[in-house]
Amino acid sequence: MRKTLLATTAAVGLALTLAACSPQDAADTSAPSSSASQSTTESDATTADTTAKTGEFAGLNGKEVAGMVSVSDTEVMLSEFSSDEGPDLHVYLTDGTDEAAIAAGMLVDAVSYDTATQTFTLDGVEAEDYSHVVIYCDKAKAVFGAAELS
Repeated sequence: MRKTLLATTAAVGLALTLAACSPQDAADTSAPSSSASQSTTESDATTADTTAKTGEFAGLNGKEVAGMVSVSDTEVMLSEFSSDEGPDLHVYLTDGTDEAAIAAGMLVDAVSYDTATQTFTLDGVEAEDYSHVVIYCDKAKAVFGAAELS
């Protein structure tokens, strides 16, 4: 009986946490500061880098995230990107997809859930130091999706 009650309580708590990252809560528009800059058009400068890593997004925790990512020492590029809507979505460079990895990772910038091509400029980042690009809702503390880099 206790196990059933505990499991039910945990499931309800998780559902409430994920629901906090719904469009109805979009009134809070504050975003954490970041040293990265974003543009939604392709860069005019050639940024070819032999250390570029790529990956394909997959949704996590019942959320949908799709598209491709390319990471170099100078930029993160999202292509064919889409995500479930969230009021506080950000891109992180991490070494995993759990809370500890997010906390130890690097915040890149806020991300638009409905813009297919997005480029974020990085300053002084070693791309090889990270294994994942994570789409994370800071408000709900929920991972929406991730791409493992190779």
